[in-house]
Amino acid sequence: MNATPLLAILVGSIFTNNILFASFLGMCSFLVCSNRISTALGLGSAVIFVLFFTTIINYLIYYYILVPLGLEFISFLIFIAVIAAFVQFVEMFVERYSPTLYYALGIFLPLITVNCAILGASLFMVIRSYNLSQTILYSAGTGIGWSLAIALMAGLREKMGYSNVPTSLRGTGVIMLIAGVIAMTFMGFAGMLSM
Repeated sequence: MNATPLLAILVGSIFTNNILFASFLGMCSFLVCSNRISTALGLGSAVIFVLFFTTIINYLIYYYILVPLGLEFISFLIFIAVIAAFVQFVEMFVERYSPTLYYALGIFLPLITVNCAILGASLFMVIRSYNLSQTILYSAGTGIGWSLAIALMAGLREKMGYSNVPTSLRGTGVIMLIAGVIAMTFMGFAGMLSM
């Protein structure tokens, strides 16, 4: 059983082991939906919700159903089915109560289903042998970390709209450069808590 302290898991999943910058999971929606802060915060909230609940449900299904029955080999399929069901729920909720956000997110809201950060969190929970309390903090921290990253990028991209970016760096070049600098900044928290 993994004996990693709970605070280290929470802080590590937000900063030093940020799923976006340390594992490069969830980059597609991060790069495309980080044009405006409002869109980034909306998508970030949806990712936190889906990631938190699906990781916990996947933990319960994995350790209380799949492992006792010897069916660990179908965990990928089960994890994806749980994620897809939650994304459908979030999509219906956002469409009903925030149509502006629903249309701003466009195709990327249903694509949370295939956001590799969501599936990655469930798989990391199994690989690292987290118990339930560790899984709860890890899933919350991972969602917060991903949302923090996209909000930072959206804020910087909005500021760049008023900046004179060199022609050779406009578009994807400067976005990747900024993402690299943010990743190095997050890695600066390494060693703060021993994991």
